[in-house]
Amino acid sequence: MKTTIRVGTPEQVKGTTLIVTVGVTRRVPDSVKRLDRLSGGAIGRLLRSGDFTGKCGQVATLHPVKGPRRLVLVGLGEKKEISGSVLRRAAAAGCKVVTAAGTGRLSVFVPPEFRGDVAADEVARVVTEGAGQGAWRFREYKGNDSDAVELSALSILARPAERRTMQEGAKRGEAVAEGQSFARNLQALPGNVCTPSYLGDVASDVAKEYGFKATVMDPARIKRNGMRALLAVASGSDHESRFIVLEYRGAKNGGPICLVGKGITFDTGGISLKPALNMEQMKYDMSGAAAVLGTFVAIGRLKPKCNVVGIIPAAENMPSGTATKPGDIVESHLGKTIEIVNTDAEGRLVLCDALSYARRFKPSCVLDAATLTGAVVIALGYHATAVLGNDDDLVNEVISAGDLAGERCWQLPLWDEYSEQIKSDVADIKNVGGRSAGTITAACFLAEFAEDYPWAHLDIAGTAQVESDAPHLAKGPAGTGVRLFTQFVLGRAAG
Repeated sequence: MKTTIRVGTPEQVKGTTLIVTVGVTRRVPDSVKRLDRLSGGAIGRLLRSGDFTGKCGQVATLHPVKGPRRLVLVGLGEKKEISGSVLRRAAAAGCKVVTAAGTGRLSVFVPPEFRGDVAADEVARVVTEGAGQGAWRFREYKGNDSDAVELSALSILARPAERRTMQEGAKRGEAVAEGQSFARNLQALPGNVCTPSYLGDVASDVAKEYGFKATVMDPARIKRNGMRALLAVASGSDHESRFIVLEYRGAKNGGPICLVGKGITFDTGGISLKPALNMEQMKYDMSGAAAVLGTFVAIGRLKPKCNVVGIIPAAENMPSGTATKPGDIVESHLGKTIEIVNTDAEGRLVLCDALSYARRFKPSCVLDAATLTGAVVIALGYHATAVLGNDDDLVNEVISAGDLAGERCWQLPLWDEYSEQIKSDVADIKNVGGRSAGTITAACFLAEFAEDYPWAHLDIAGTAQVESDAPHLAKGPAGTGVRLFTQFVLGRAAG
């Protein structure tokens, strides 16, 4: 998708599709009045009719005799509620409708009357991000897809004084949109394609394209490095595990930001087998890994002035005669022994070795993203990511980055009392702490391996995928984490 900032007014758009965002109103905004006259008063009639009220996410399509070939109005809600996140969702909702109708080139106009406190550069950024989000489709395995239209060209209308700053915003939006689409495409792949070795190949390709350093360890090298918890998870699968490290160096000095992503390419639960219902969705258990790789695509385009390391422990969790069993004890990279009570609590096992390995980079902080617990859905539903960590300043920084990126987080406690639930009678620690506070005890487990640096854990099990079509988002993978991680990295780079 190529985004351009075009100086002009909405009535100047001819022969193509135009999206106009509108807040709650019964009157035609001043900046849209000429367009309304050109359309024969169609906008005014629609607003006065009450059929379109400007409610957030509402979409209406008009076909003017003159001007744009198709005019799409998208609601923003009340003026006082307009924010960057609202504009992003509106752009996504509009583009989702437009691309489904077979249009790959369009213009967007955000009237100054309905921008709230959103600066011009942010308008361009969030509109570009939203357009990429709404236009995304996964068509890899559809032979005849009548709706197979990609959004190839996006124009955002601007006033002359805004052009330069909006160009900067659009540049960042393009990078983030590409990274998020990259992550969603990976998430959508079936488990027989997206294996641990496939993730390793993808990481190597990303590194080659953008000039990163890539290290992809095979099982022999993983074993030499003492990552036995990762190998224990992979022991039941015919697909070999991989331990992937990407290194971006954008500054001469300073400890890197480490981004860790859970890369379970398919999760049957192992010997603790999951129910058959909806098991096909376990291909999404590598969504944390996808978020890290998508973020590195965005970083490769934006080249922030900081250092970033991406770490992905990748494995497939399968039942077989060689699989790890409940009751087994394994040693971690850190040296702590782990009693495996439930083989379906495998994500924390691969992550603990990654968090321990991260120490060698002397990181300024470590963030991990993982579809770790079903319990987080019970706690927060599908609208927020849980964040827990050992440093409140870092957790607050993550929450702020999520707010700016439109990926909201909610902090859960990480009190010492919860750690009592993961004490083992036969090992240093056990991998589950019972039914109560499952998201918290999983994070307590990870905290045991993240003692030497500021660390925050994002449980994205409820936000990594969308269960059904939403106005701004197609059913399926959401690419969660890319926008937040990128926002966090750019914030650190800016100081």
